[in-house]
Amino acid sequence: MAKKSKIAKNEQRIRLVEKYRELRKQLKETIRNPSTSDEDKYDAYAKLRSLPRDANPIRIRNRCQFTGRPRGNYRKFGISRVQFREMALRGEIPGVKKASW
Repeated sequence: MAKKSKIAKNEQRIRLVEKYRELRKQLKETIRNPSTSDEDKYDAYAKLRSLPRDANPIRIRNRCQFTGRPRGNYRKFGISRVQFREMALRGEIPGVKKASW
């Protein structure tokens, strides 16, 4: 089980990313647009830098829904490899069964 503080911090980052998503998107479009003047681009860069660091979606960590484990996660299921194996053996994941050949 992961530390509760790490799980809470990651959830806080997710909320912060959602809060600033539209603003970041507009600033990025302004920067990428070739018809934008240099001054407007510099202003957009400055505004982008002034946003909180945790507003960047790259800082979100994929964690297991059940244990909060940060490594060995399957994106499709949203759980760690350990939980995946236990749930698959108990038959709790539809369409997944232990391989045997």
